[in-house]
Amino acid sequence: MAKQKKRVDLKKNRSKPARDKGWTRGFQQHGYSEEATLSGERVRAKGDLSRKRTIETSDDATMPRVDETKCLPGRVVTVFGLDNLVQTNDGRRFRCKVRQVLKSLSMDERSIVATGDRVWILPLPGEEGVIERVEERHGILTRASRGREHVLVANVDQVVIVMALKEPELKRHLIDRYLASAEQGRIQPIICLNKSDLIEPPEVQPIIGYYSQLGIPTLLTSAVTGQGIERLRKILTNRQSVISGQSGVGKSSLLNAIQPELGLRVREVSDVNQKGKHTTTTADLIELDFGGWVVDTPGIRQFALWDIIPAEVEGFFIEFRPYVHRCDFPDCTHTHEDRCGIKDAVATRALSEHRYFSYLGLFSGDEGHTHEE
Repeated sequence: MAKQKKRVDLKKNRSKPARDKGWTRGFQQHGYSEEATLSGERVRAKGDLSRKRTIETSDDATMPRVDETKCLPGRVVTVFGLDNLVQTNDGRRFRCKVRQVLKSLSMDERSIVATGDRVWILPLPGEEGVIERVEERHGILTRASRGREHVLVANVDQVVIVMALKEPELKRHLIDRYLASAEQGRIQPIICLNKSDLIEPPEVQPIIGYYSQLGIPTLLTSAVTGQGIERLRKILTNRQSVISGQSGVGKSSLLNAIQPELGLRVREVSDVNQKGKHTTTTADLIELDFGGWVVDTPGIRQFALWDIIPAEVEGFFIEFRPYVHRCDFPDCTHTHEDRCGIKDAVATRALSEHRYFSYLGLFSGDEGHTHEE
């Protein structure tokens, strides 16, 4: 493995503290200013120099190089607070901290480590360790959270978007946000409409038909009646998957139905506000008996996409493509312009009105608060 050194950016978290005591002013008033250090002299670096560090890396990565004779490869199973549970390739599990230089790297992510990450750890006594390096990711599910990127899970093939048909009520705009995030993270979406025992099948057939025509597998499930459980099990077999959705939609119940010995906790939906109660508090990577891994994620309260610009949003709606050439303006945003092919298609019901409203919400940068549980 080639060795090289590289200057990496660190977080700019070393701003000067506020000085409200006036010590310098008092020092000068007492006539000792001639003994003061010249203003141009500094003990430590300031500015850009103090925001960088030279580390030894491999290839062109910004991650530190690790000594593979002392470190073990593994995968992050759970992230809880400042600790991470890592399962190494030999099946052992270590409770790990993150090496300080990794936490200091300048990045837009809320955390340097996410569930599903491939990592290298330095084992310590007592089944503890230190995460020394995070490998390059593929297939991520991510969202915006408080102005930063929140990676829900990394290194997955597909996302199972679980939505309840009742209790809580179905939110189709939230499905569309997940579909856009799946496209952005390069993972296959599957729509799982759960609690089918609470509705009559004809009520939901138009929704299933619409998304199926877009090439998105869509299935009805019920942990109560067992409907769709076998099909969902086949979808998860030998794949790296993440199950995501609001609280109370039945994610844990579905996993218990697929693999009963998991014994995941479940709770009821509030009768007062139809909001789910959080039972899953961390994103947990679960190994399946029939092959593959699945991540059970906590319920989300909002889902805003991370790092998209308005011009990119159109690409998340594949059914728009046949109508774009009918717009009179090549830079048409499909929002306010006259003679817009997309708006005309919506008016004639050639395109779904609800999908168009989802497009408008994403285009305007709506944070998703209207889609809370």
